[in-house]
Amino acid sequence: MTRTQFHIERIASNDATSWRSLREKLWPQASPEEHDQETKDILSQPERHLVLIAKSAAGDAVGFAEASIRHDYVNGCDTSPVVFLEGIYVVPLTRRNGVAQALCASVEQWGMSHGCVEFASDTDINNTDAQTIHQALGFTEIERVVVYKKRCKPN
Repeated sequence: MTRTQFHIERIASNDATSWRSLREKLWPQASPEEHDQETKDILSQPERHLVLIAKSAAGDAVGFAEASIRHDYVNGCDTSPVVFLEGIYVVPLTRRNGVAQALCASVEQWGMSHGCVEFASDTDINNTDAQTIHQALGFTEIERVVVYKKRCKPN
């Protein structure tokens, strides 16, 4: 597949099954119920969330990107709102053909149309594959964070 053999479009109702299948590959640790709830939440807020599908010339879904407009603080950013890449996935056989780059360019344009001047994302500190793709897509590492939590103890 070459760059001209795919196109990017906003998700339509008939793309939900393909999107869900790709999501499950990106986030296999999530349960079917979690995927179901998340996809419903995303689709119910089109002004805040964007889902793009990359399709081959034959119409097969070969990748997707999920993004949101965040108005809360985003690590490393100085402005608000910020367009945030929540997830991106490209089918292994179609990687290195510009699909992720085209998805991100479309997300960036969407973010700018919503007043964003910064485009952010994050990944697990141990996910070196995701870090590599972020760098290849033009993102710059800003900081590393270790997250803590504890349960509140009732008195």
